Amino acid sequence: MTDTVVKSPADGRLFTRPAAAASCVGFVLIGMLQALYGPAVPGLREEYGLTPSGAGLGLSLHFAGGLAGVLAFNAIHARISNRALVVASYGLMAAGGAGFALAPNWPVALAAAFLGGLGFGGIDYGLNQLFAVGFGERSTAMLNVLNAHFGIGAVLGPAVVAWLGPDDYAYAFAGCAVLAAALTLTTNGIRTRTAAGAPSEAAPSEAEPSVKLGVSRVLVGFVALYILNVAVEAGAGGWEPTHLETIGYGATVAASATSVYWLMMTAGRFLVVPITLRYSPERILTVCAAGMTVCLLLTLFKGAAPLAYAGLGLFIAPVFPTGLPWLNRALPQSRRAGAWVIAASMLGGVAAPPLLGLGIEVSGIHAVPWLLTALSAASLVATVRLIRLTRTSGSWRSGAA
Repeated sequence: MTDTVVKSPADGRLFTRPAAAASCVGFVLIGMLQALYGPAVPGLREEYGLTPSGAGLGLSLHFAGGLAGVLAFNAIHARISNRALVVASYGLMAAGGAGFALAPNWPVALAAAFLGGLGFGGIDYGLNQLFAVGFGERSTAMLNVLNAHFGIGAVLGPAVVAWLGPDDYAYAFAGCAVLAAALTLTTNGIRTRTAAGAPSEAAPSEAEPSVKLGVSRVLVGFVALYILNVAVEAGAGGWEPTHLETIGYGATVAASATSVYWLMMTAGRFLVVPITLRYSPERILTVCAAGMTVCLLLTLFKGAAPLAYAGLGLFIAPVFPTGLPWLNRALPQSRRAGAWVIAASMLGGVAAPPLLGLGIEVSGIHAVPWLLTALSAASLVATVRLIRLTRTSGSWRSGAA
């Protein structure tokens, strides 16, 4: 039995309005949960006697759980309802948040971080996939709204820890657990139908070689695009303050400029919503990739660098949510495509900062703009290549991944 998208006779949407609003709150939750680990480090070190690297394992286990959650929920999504996927994910986050807040020792806290990460990955994968197909022609706009709420949560998380104090970080994680549990009660408006007669994916062995090759090229192109863009996003966020301090800005200015970068990413997703109703994802992503590259080149100039990083945040903001509807249109019968690109984006976020660090060790901190520009230019090339592939894919697009 295959879980398929329901088109409501009334409005053609997969979500009722209350369920869509609750899903946006869910993205505030996952943004907040991810952002709590960094500000909580001083409290974690004091409570468990950890080194800085040891305290950083909490976020690492969270991301590891997130990657596992994306892959695991993708694997079972065909056998459970949309609502069951979302409820299970919220349940895991509730258990993980509560476990982290109440953990008697660090190994238990790490296990709880992984558990919460599983739920994080399920929500990230599940709601992104459902929003990508659940609002018809407005799906691109709604995906940007959804992901903008992640940014709101990412801003709120550190603010909550700052208000409570690092020693009371457990209350913030407990609050996330309570919110996750409450959100399980809001999922009735997620529509699901299990239909035996629904079209299913053709087995790879049944597809013609040219079909499989064409699908593979498109999927690899999207994976590369997401890895590159998230690498730029994470790399800029991680190394911007160091770069700005190196070229002569004070620590306060550098930190403030980095905050503005993240805020512009949130604002950019709201601002692009009306644009998505008039222009195709391909055109929007091409402009974004070009704008990102220009902004990164401008960071080479000291006077323009802080504003250029802010511009980078604005241009990179729509990429993740806007690419998913394009992917679903290009590979309409490839159920696993979305999971692979979301997983790839997580890998890009994990791998980029340390790999950029190695490049900086070899070339110096002044190489940051050049390294990020190279990644951004590669994403522009990947975008143009994908446009060509998807425009000439009519002969095989009906095949399966």
